[in-house]
Amino acid sequence: MSSSEAQRTSAGADDEPAVKINWRVLIASGVFILAVALWAIFLPGNADSVISSTVSWVSANLGWYYILTATLMIVFVIVVAASSIGRLRLGPDHSRPTYNLFTWTSMLFAAGIGIDLMFFSVSEPVAQYMQPPAGEGGTVEAARQALVWTLFHYGITGWAMYALMGLAFAYFAFRRNMPLSIRSLLQPLLGRWIKGGAGDAVDVAAVLGAVFGIATTLGIGVVQLNYGLHVMFGLPQNEAMQIGLIVLAVVLATISTVSGVEKGIRRLSELNVVLAIVMLVWIAVTGKTRFLLDALIMNIGDFISRFPSMTLDTFAWEQPDEWMSAWTIFFWAWWIAWAPFVSLFLARISRGRSIRQFVTGVLIIPLIFIILFMSVFGNSALDVVRSGNTEFAEATIAAPESGFYDLLGMFPGAPFLVGLATVVGLLFYVTSADSGALVLSNFTSTIRDSKYDGPKPVRVFWSIATGALTAGMLLVGGVPTLQGAAVIIGLPFSIVLYLVMLSLYKALRVERHQIQGYYAALPANLASGGSTLSWKQRLKRTMAHPTAAQSQRFQTSVVEPALQDVCGELQANGVEASVIREPVAGMKVDYVELCAVFDGERPFTYQVHPVPRNAPGVGGYAGAATQRTFRLEVFTGSGSMGYDVYDYSRDQIITDVITRYESHIEFLRIAAEDAGTLAVEDAPAENPDWQEDFTRES
Repeated sequence: MSSSEAQRTSAGADDEPAVKINWRVLIASGVFILAVALWAIFLPGNADSVISSTVSWVSANLGWYYILTATLMIVFVIVVAASSIGRLRLGPDHSRPTYNLFTWTSMLFAAGIGIDLMFFSVSEPVAQYMQPPAGEGGTVEAARQALVWTLFHYGITGWAMYALMGLAFAYFAFRRNMPLSIRSLLQPLLGRWIKGGAGDAVDVAAVLGAVFGIATTLGIGVVQLNYGLHVMFGLPQNEAMQIGLIVLAVVLATISTVSGVEKGIRRLSELNVVLAIVMLVWIAVTGKTRFLLDALIMNIGDFISRFPSMTLDTFAWEQPDEWMSAWTIFFWAWWIAWAPFVSLFLARISRGRSIRQFVTGVLIIPLIFIILFMSVFGNSALDVVRSGNTEFAEATIAAPESGFYDLLGMFPGAPFLVGLATVVGLLFYVTSADSGALVLSNFTSTIRDSKYDGPKPVRVFWSIATGALTAGMLLVGGVPTLQGAAVIIGLPFSIVLYLVMLSLYKALRVERHQIQGYYAALPANLASGGSTLSWKQRLKRTMAHPTAAQSQRFQTSVVEPALQDVCGELQANGVEASVIREPVAGMKVDYVELCAVFDGERPFTYQVHPVPRNAPGVGGYAGAATQRTFRLEVFTGSGSMGYDVYDYSRDQIITDVITRYESHIEFLRIAAEDAGTLAVEDAPAENPDWQEDFTRES
């Protein structure tokens, strides 16, 4: 579907490059990251002192803020999905999902797996069992609560943050045809200011959050892999080895980003999903299968029943600040920092899904695997501890990276399992570095077309910068320092999440006003034109299968004159209106569009566009199954209206245009009367990939 001239002007000149570096965002964020990395490398003592004191202050004074923020994100996405607006598609009204349900859920499933899942699946349950935030450790209740805390930190709350950002990305990119960038999400709030300093500040905050989130994951991966290589080959566990692993990740990620082998990395990532499932099944089958199944069901029940009270639990009486900073606050900050990174992937695979489908899938599908993985490995570890192996518990608390490997060493086929875990961890580690550099290059570039990615030199820069930051934080104090840095950097970006939530709320209210405007104008239907078809004419029309030539003649003899008549009347009444007619690439039928522009508000568009179809074999139509035919569908700013106007009379076309025009005027009136929402001119946009939707269906 093509846009009106007004929309085409706002999109920019055709000769503008599809991708260009945003130097202000790149320089500001790059200088800050490199400065922090150098500070940590050359002044580790000072860095450790500053980070530790800042984390202590945040935990003591702002723990409530992180907990409230996380809870509000859950409530917001669930309310939006459950409301009537949940039926809205992430794309034009006529769009359909790019991926089928199985493929889509599989990719959501894979999104829930990473090397940090291996790290915490054993270390957190053991730590929570031995050192709970409240109550006595080492009891049956502590064991039950330990798994619930683990699922709580990896469960719905974090994925709600991903759902919020992913929903905003998909809505503004695919329904409003805006670039896949953080600043685009704030257009309803900032308006044209998103192109200036305000937009740059938002992008810088997102980049900083993403860099520290990725660095935390890479740091955890380095420590985990270092221990695995120590178990397998006796390699030393020290900073030199960890720096070597970081260099390896940077080199491999750089090769991947400059050679365009993302598809190969994607295949390796998919292989990792299979290998992770193999480990899961092996532990479940060779371990205490009945106990693990009983524990799984119990964990699910405990999680569901205890979640509402846990999500707002600030431990006001106990005030375990050290525990909060190490666990709940760290995880919420980490999820916040990772939100732009993962959400961009979730948005890209969800075009054409409804809001309700998207939120439900993101909240539930990854959680299913997380519950299975955490329950099997976590309960297996707790069973070892409760059987009397306190040395395992003490070692896991002292060195969390050892817990997963030490547990695998207690099962049949231990050498194979340890080797498999190391391979899986290494591949997850490298793909995180690779995809992280890619996404960061996108965030520091201006990309007009979402099919493109940031320039390769920028990807290389972010690969090196992220590696340097990871190395610096590890030199300061290892994983705890990385966790502390994530807690600190998550604070400013949490403000961006609030702005995104408010911006999305305003945009969806405008969508609701459009629906209300449509129904308010329903009395002005075709019957008011006094030229409805007889039932025989209607039946004959349903059996018509116009060719390209017939459709083109209809556009010329009926549609264009009708739109010109309406355009002339609008112009006579002082409305800036125009009719355009242009060919459609790959077809022999033109589209015809009427556009009326209103100063500062959303323009009205009525477009009759050819949609190719294979004619159905009905009514004895010879050869219809392979006959190429066309529907002349009506498109507005939100996509196809889903009906065909071929064989309408000139008066009926005019009546339909007036109906849509009245609907648009009602929408503008309702939006103007509702304080806090605006039907701004540059809000909606065409879908440049509309033809893919119809090609896929036909």
